Amino acid sequence: MVDATPLLPPLNPSVDQSTNQATMLQLLQSIVVAAAWFFDGQQTFITVFTDADPDWKCLDPVDPMCKSASSPCGLQPGSWAWYPAGTSIVSEWGLECAEKILLSLPASAFFAGCVFSSLITSTLADSVLGRKLLLVLSCLVMSLGGAATVLSPNIWVYSALKFISGFGRGSLGSSSLVLSMEIADQWWRDKIGVLGFTFYMLGFLTLPMMAYNMGQGLSWRLMYLWTNVPSLCYTIFLFFFVQESPRWLRLHQQNEDNLTQQDLLPVANYDFLISMKMLCRNKQVLWRLIAGMLASFGVGFVYFGLPFSLGDIGLNLYLSVALNALSELPASILTLLLVATMDRRISVLILTTLSGLCSVACVFETVGIASKFQLAAEVISYCTACTAINVMLIYFVELFPTTIRNTAISLVRITTLLAGVFGPVLAAQGKSSKFWSFGVFGLAIGFCGLPLAFLPETKGRDLADHIQDEEQVQRTGIAC
Repeated sequence: MVDATPLLPPLNPSVDQSTNQATMLQLLQSIVVAAAWFFDGQQTFITVFTDADPDWKCLDPVDPMCKSASSPCGLQPGSWAWYPAGTSIVSEWGLECAEKILLSLPASAFFAGCVFSSLITSTLADSVLGRKLLLVLSCLVMSLGGAATVLSPNIWVYSALKFISGFGRGSLGSSSLVLSMEIADQWWRDKIGVLGFTFYMLGFLTLPMMAYNMGQGLSWRLMYLWTNVPSLCYTIFLFFFVQESPRWLRLHQQNEDNLTQQDLLPVANYDFLISMKMLCRNKQVLWRLIAGMLASFGVGFVYFGLPFSLGDIGLNLYLSVALNALSELPASILTLLLVATMDRRISVLILTTLSGLCSVACVFETVGIASKFQLAAEVISYCTACTAINVMLIYFVELFPTTIRNTAISLVRITTLLAGVFGPVLAAQGKSSKFWSFGVFGLAIGFCGLPLAFLPETKGRDLADHIQDEEQVQRTGIAC
């Protein structure tokens, strides 16, 4: 279904200047909140470079054994050297002969921390903490954990600190998305959601730029400082500048003096587990959650797994990752067009199918010009997966009511992050057979997206605050 939406909000000359100023302040705060995705993107994919196999060279250019070796593992000490040294944990800690699963441990620990965090904190934004405080705490823990990795003496301590950083990052994306879209008015809501994904792309894109400087001999530890110190400064600014979600305040009777009589809504009292109880008690909401988690699990394999498999295509790592990062820009633009013109479900089904086909196309061994076509297929697969997850997150914000929205989004993202835990492991196994990386990723995203076809459409609807409101919309098509 195609339904054109105006590119600019309609003018309303009857609205006074103070109201316009309040609207602009809300929009500015929404943009600041959405900027949290910038640092999310950096920490999510930073290990693609800091944990990569660096270049090495033979010290004796006529040594036949060294010249014929595909890796330095097994060569005599003194016959080869890293070039340059210290740019990766592999070269600094002598992990050239380490098991593949050990090399994937830090990235997997990061995503495991994300999953663990989401399981623990998923209901806090809907209950006692609220959206803003949980977002601030998430940014703070992620920044401090990431900055502490520069002190790591070995891969075990490094992996533990990555787990802590991931624990902070676990609720960052969902809290940022929900808060920014709840602060913004209805016309700006989906645009602000897309803006967050654009910030994510920009954060991802800064990584190959910084990694190129690492290739000139800078330590991988500097990369963590360059990304986490600005994140810590942003967290402080966020705490003092941004307000709490008005919808959350209305439902929890906080700061009532700042709310007009028109804004006041019936209030419910929440305990820590109320959101989970509400999700499981209503069969319709529970089915939406299960379908959303399945779809997010499939998309997560491509979204988090493909960047770790880029080295298997045989082209320049910096170029490949930069193309992947840049592909998020057309993904954001495509998301904006799709949410304005097409149904959410149809968009996601088309995107997941195309992404799966392109990922499976990368399974076959190629050389020469065919490798470049394979890189193009990989970029298309990643771009469509990015667009799919963007549309899905906007869709899920609209699909669940305010009382359980952040909990539902967090649980949906848990399955995405769970795929991220296994993604680096499968990517490591893909070095011996690309079916275990590109093949599994493509099949997962293709089949797991199918349950979304049975969910209701949300395009053009306002956000519901209670499950009862959502049930009335389904029965009558009219919001409460």
